[in-house]
Amino acid sequence: MEYLPRLVDTQLDELMSGLPAVAIEGPKAVGKTQTALRRVTTSISLDDDLELELARSDPQRITRLPRPLLIDEWQHLPFVWDRVRHAVDAGVEPGAFLLAGSAFPQQAPKHSGAGRIVTLRMRPLSLAERGLIAPTVSLAALLTADTPIAGESTLTLDDYATQITSSGLPGLRAIPDALRSQALDGYLDAVVDRDFADAGHPVRRPGTLRAWLTAYAAATSTTASYTAILDAATAGLPDKPSRSSIVAYREVLERMWLLDELPAWPGHANLMSALGQAPKHHLADPALAARLLGVTAASLTRSPDPGSVSMRRDGTLLGALFESLCALCIRVYAQAAHAQAWHLRTQRGEHEVDFIVTGQDGRIVALEAKLAPLPHHDDVRHLTWLRERLGDRLADAIVLTTGPTAFRRPDGIGVVPLALLGS
Repeated sequence: MEYLPRLVDTQLDELMSGLPAVAIEGPKAVGKTQTALRRVTTSISLDDDLELELARSDPQRITRLPRPLLIDEWQHLPFVWDRVRHAVDAGVEPGAFLLAGSAFPQQAPKHSGAGRIVTLRMRPLSLAERGLIAPTVSLAALLTADTPIAGESTLTLDDYATQITSSGLPGLRAIPDALRSQALDGYLDAVVDRDFADAGHPVRRPGTLRAWLTAYAAATSTTASYTAILDAATAGLPDKPSRSSIVAYREVLERMWLLDELPAWPGHANLMSALGQAPKHHLADPALAARLLGVTAASLTRSPDPGSVSMRRDGTLLGALFESLCALCIRVYAQAAHAQAWHLRTQRGEHEVDFIVTGQDGRIVALEAKLAPLPHHDDVRHLTWLRERLGDRLADAIVLTTGPTAFRRPDGIGVVPLALLGS
């Protein structure tokens, strides 16, 4: 399979040039191993029984192997993390160790590795990384300057629906379209049937976990309470799982990096008291949400709100999943720009802004996701409200669309097709 360059490649090279140990974290099949193998001399994988037994029997072996060394699936033997930390303390050279794993272990290492092992998040492929269209609007530039906005996109609403359902996980994207649904089902089945047990939480009621995941998918791009998600998952069932079981579901899924919730923006001095604190719900890949709900690209564009689980939200399921695709892209681009991504919602819901990106210098870009090719007055009112309150701290305000062209409106708000946004 051809390697698709990632924005995280540049970040990883920068870290390895000056730091002795880097841990790449992200969900299963996101491409951690292939990215790491391009940068090492030696690799061992601790999901291999022989390598696992060798590491248990000879803990010092990892310090003798030729470096740079990749320790893949390190979570199967958590003390390896501490061995790497000790090697860093002993003065190994920059770029000596790469660690990669598809989950963070239940039994955490003795020491966090803070200051010794730097972690780097890898997410599924953004639209820019999928090679569909060359981006013309840089998120990093929006944070730092009055940026010209221009460019033409050939992607249609149907194309965006296809990108939502075809996955940003490289291995799944490589599978023929006719078989990808089965591959996504297999991925989700493995999460429920095997990965939870590997993480130390065997699932006694797999149907309940699958129903909770489906309800969570239906809550994509909302701030629905976890109680509401549980009620939707167990509607009509007298015997509901305990709160502790649901907390365990979330904790394990977070350790697998399959939940990628967008935190609430802590705010600016004149807004803080009015802001809500609930995160927006997102799975790591919108394709997983679409598959859990049993929808295809065609059904998303044909039906106003397909899906088997009903959750309260504004707009259609396609709108929610498009916003989730925007969230994935923005977080990849923000990380490359050393920025952070949030969402904004006032406590009473009078105002919402889908994305707040904060740069290192405190400047802010606000973005809204809209399915329409052209935003109307009502689509920008929250951005206008925020601009009035933040003044010069707001570097730019953007509406992300499915339309054909990028331009700046007379009121100064930018309109950018999602495919034209890049790092």
